[in-house]
Amino acid sequence: MASKDRKRPNIVFMLSDDQGAWAMGYAGNKHIITPNFNRLAAEGMTFSNSFCASPVCSPARATILTGKTPSQHGVQDWIRLGHYGEHAIDYLKGFITYPEILKENGYECALSGKWHLGDVYAVKNRFPDHTYVHLKGAGHYYNAPMVKNDELIYESKYVTDCIADDSIDYLNETVKTENPFYLSVHFTAPHNPWVDGEHPKEILDLYEDCDFDDIPQGVIRPNAVYRYNREDAKACLKGYYSAITAMDRAVGRIVAEVERLGMRDNTIIIFTSDNGFNCGHHGIWGKGNATMDLNMYETSIKVPLIISWPSVIKPGSKSEAMVSQYDYFPTLMELTGLENPYKEGETAGKSFAPILRGEEMEEHHALVVYDEYGPVRMSRTKEWKYIHRYETGKHELYNLLKDPGEDNNLYGMPDTEPVVEEMRNILFEFYKKYSDPINNGAVQPVRGNGQINAIKLLKEGELAFDQNRKSTTDPKGDPSVEAGSVKKN
Repeated sequence: MASKDRKRPNIVFMLSDDQGAWAMGYAGNKHIITPNFNRLAAEGMTFSNSFCASPVCSPARATILTGKTPSQHGVQDWIRLGHYGEHAIDYLKGFITYPEILKENGYECALSGKWHLGDVYAVKNRFPDHTYVHLKGAGHYYNAPMVKNDELIYESKYVTDCIADDSIDYLNETVKTENPFYLSVHFTAPHNPWVDGEHPKEILDLYEDCDFDDIPQGVIRPNAVYRYNREDAKACLKGYYSAITAMDRAVGRIVAEVERLGMRDNTIIIFTSDNGFNCGHHGIWGKGNATMDLNMYETSIKVPLIISWPSVIKPGSKSEAMVSQYDYFPTLMELTGLENPYKEGETAGKSFAPILRGEEMEEHHALVVYDEYGPVRMSRTKEWKYIHRYETGKHELYNLLKDPGEDNNLYGMPDTEPVVEEMRNILFEFYKKYSDPINNGAVQPVRGNGQINAIKLLKEGELAFDQNRKSTTDPKGDPSVEAGSVKKN
């Protein structure tokens, strides 16, 4: 019955798509309905300072799997092209992923849900035991194109429920073996679209009378990409919250199945998101590419993180340690008792497994976290955040203790020059160490409109990133950023 050995725990790693850390009931959101997430948080440990490696999906997902920064693995924007067909691109080719290490050491490895790192038929190279993945990465919640063990099918049901169904079916198969298992459950929720019948009516109705007064729709920023009026914003909020509540229901079903199968005590359940999201916060809708100048707002870079392991983690634990997605790889290696294939200094991440075990831990890896989105980079301590823009020079500095809303940019103020110098120097040193000369994001023309080729595959005169960028008032989203197409103006 799967693994009962604490040294070889089973793992269910659940990942949402575009969910801000604020969008959880246990995090203090008074309107969102998330009873299963709240229960999981009460049973395990939550992290209030959990950060993505890049505030957009594909680079963050690549970092989770490889432990490398975007400037090392080369995925610098969301993947627009290369999902399938004769021009399919395996964007992670040549990089070690932790599911591969787990498989080499006797784990059964499966993925259900979103991939969005190129060639969907190459997913089985990392998850050889079972794959059920979205053909492109995101899209409509009904009639979603899913590739199940190399067979393309169009699901008439709500895709969040389909991902849960597939995960539950896999659990019932893997429980028949004696091997430990690793199951990635990657929801497409709560990524847009949100309106026009995309979500179950019975869940949308739960928010019919909600005024969403905790997220006021104020003045739209001049550089905002999505420019919604108040009526459209409310409809989008209903859809966004409903997508999360539907996902909460799906998560509850998966956890209940793990319990029913008698595997709960020795199964690590992790829930997090690829990147944060703004639903009117800072006058924008979206994530790091919600502004013409790519942003690093707290709401864009902070993600929920819940980890539950009944036999090890004390229920109701809370941690304020700063952790990043590049820490997941070494943490999982330590939790499973496996040797990290990377030598010291090859990757930026440090294991936070001791925190999960309730041990005292020197926060040498958590004094500063780093983030990047192409030529925009960030260094952040618990007090200060510095944002460096290589192309434009529009740098930013915020005192997060005095200005948690990031309203007052202190860059250029005489009394903050020593702080700027310190934060800039540690930023430069970090990326000097953790950047590949070819994939270095500081010199890449990333615009937030999608990556269309792997940097290492470029021929002379080619670009890896779509350069078209425009704003929209359409609450259905920007048609120019539909996965799988490139608009030529």
